[in-house]
Amino acid sequence: MNHAMRIADSDELKFSSSLLSFKGTTQALLEACHQEDAPNSEIARLIQTDSVLCSYLIRLANVSNQATHVVTSLSEAVSLVGIPVIKQLTIGFSLVDQFRSGSVNGFDYQEFWSHSLLMALAMQELGKTARICAQDELFACGLMARIGCLALATTHPDKYATLIKQKQNSSISLATLEQQYLQTDHNELTATLLSDFGLPKILVEAVYYHEIPAESGFSEGSYPFQLVNLIYLAKQIADFGLASESERTVRISELMLLSGKIGLDTESFGNLIDQIIQEWHACGKILQVKTINLPSFHNMISASVPYLEMTTSDAPWKVLLVEDDPFGLETAEEVLADTLGYTVFSATNGKQALSLAMDIMPHIIVTDWAMPVMDGLALTRALRTTAWGQNMYIIMLTGYEDDKKIVEAFEAGVNDYVTKPVNVPAFRARLHAAWHYRKLQEAWERDQLHLKRFAAELAVTNQKLKHDALTDMLTGIPNRRAGMKALTGAWNSANRSGQSIAVMLIDIDHFKKINDTYGHAIGDKVLKEVATSIRNITRKGEIFCRIGGEEFLMICPNGCTDAKSAFPLAERLRQHVKMQEINIDETRIQISISIGIALKDAGMKSDEQLVKAADRALYAAKNAGRDRVYLAIENQLISSNFC
Repeated sequence: MNHAMRIADSDELKFSSSLLSFKGTTQALLEACHQEDAPNSEIARLIQTDSVLCSYLIRLANVSNQATHVVTSLSEAVSLVGIPVIKQLTIGFSLVDQFRSGSVNGFDYQEFWSHSLLMALAMQELGKTARICAQDELFACGLMARIGCLALATTHPDKYATLIKQKQNSSISLATLEQQYLQTDHNELTATLLSDFGLPKILVEAVYYHEIPAESGFSEGSYPFQLVNLIYLAKQIADFGLASESERTVRISELMLLSGKIGLDTESFGNLIDQIIQEWHACGKILQVKTINLPSFHNMISASVPYLEMTTSDAPWKVLLVEDDPFGLETAEEVLADTLGYTVFSATNGKQALSLAMDIMPHIIVTDWAMPVMDGLALTRALRTTAWGQNMYIIMLTGYEDDKKIVEAFEAGVNDYVTKPVNVPAFRARLHAAWHYRKLQEAWERDQLHLKRFAAELAVTNQKLKHDALTDMLTGIPNRRAGMKALTGAWNSANRSGQSIAVMLIDIDHFKKINDTYGHAIGDKVLKEVATSIRNITRKGEIFCRIGGEEFLMICPNGCTDAKSAFPLAERLRQHVKMQEINIDETRIQISISIGIALKDAGMKSDEQLVKAADRALYAAKNAGRDRVYLAIENQLISSNFC
């Protein structure tokens, strides 16, 4: 579901001047960046006075530079990186320097910048892998992707301190709490600031939606969709890097699932994470931002689940105590419930315990061996034959010290045993071991579930690969690769049969204006609606595909032999699309298309020449005012208006 991006009103929010104003070298550098004729040497001179920006810019130029030499000249680095990115980096680094600390209780300024830097580097490296955006622009964007949090904390320190405190004990999202307290949130404010700082609209939109990408309404496979999910993954990596050791254990499987969605296997993704962390340390030194030493991603995956101490936050565990001796029952209940805080259920024989275990599903069973009706050994065997009883931890209370008896108990499925009379400290230690075992078991089961999901997703992904390779993900129709393959087949068939073949190139008129006016999400909707509209009236044997941007290809292998047969078909498509209206809120968008047709003739040696002829006809249609059809035939360009 699409939630329209909301931009906060910076004047209404009464931003502090310290957040939005820059002084000294920063101000001079920003002014120079705004001057169209400012020489690179002047900008380099100003950058040279800022050692942090200077060091990072040289580093960035070498990371981004495709040349074989090492960049050491600041002027060359300015030229390679570009003025827009230098402006964004100047603003970002200035904010890091100004807001290393602050007065808002509960707002960890150091952790905020540590997270921001890690997210920026993750975006940069993911951008390099996915090749969907300039790395340096992604870095600057990532550094300020959550700047709205800092702005709200700075402008509303008391209210923000209160909501931070509430967030610690609540599952409500930070953005929701911000709306409750401040009638805006950090995403709205971030979008405002990034727009003011000159970042491209498509990046601003992606940052706005990155916490919940599904709310963007971006069509799967589209450029905005890929971008917002890249930023989402970068945030997950940053969250992972700053998480506690136990939290990282839980997050690893989720990261592995996300890596599969961008086409990286575990080894490649692990190498990428290690590279990001290495860059984090290096850039942290330059920016004087704290970082954390982490093991390699491979080691974190391979590591066993850490030892988990029982805390007061853990819900009481259920223990089923099976004992026929009243005194023994009372003693054990006192240790389990009063001393250790477990929730205790009791039974006096194995048969009663088996029925009760099915109802309460205890974590641990403590059972006496010798009991009437059903003894502890029979109870253990009965439990181990059931699916639900396989994972219960069973401790046997016994007066037997005979080794054969002990072996018999373990073979039946007992996990541990305690001899009578019960030694309380030893019993407590055994129970703690049982608790630790169950924690490890639950963590293992959780990991297995994640890995099963991961394997299932990969299997589905592999099954979709062939389909996706030939399908345009935005519109659902065949893509350029499929279209060119079909055209080659139709061309070869026409050569063999001696029949004619026609192709039409179809272009949506003024599509860039639609994107600029309504945003890329609406532009995607227009592409889908036009594709669906034409596909619905495509005749049998005709092949319709999207070959890029707002351009489509129609292959007509039969029936189009001259202008008289080609023009009516093209005009039918043009008029059909023109009758369609796309409604956005209360605005109606009228769509039109231009079409260029080409017919195969004897002088053409390949299907590529046929497409080039159609392209010339399309250019003529657009040049003549759009919303019309032109045909290329025998080196002539003919308008449908003259037929």
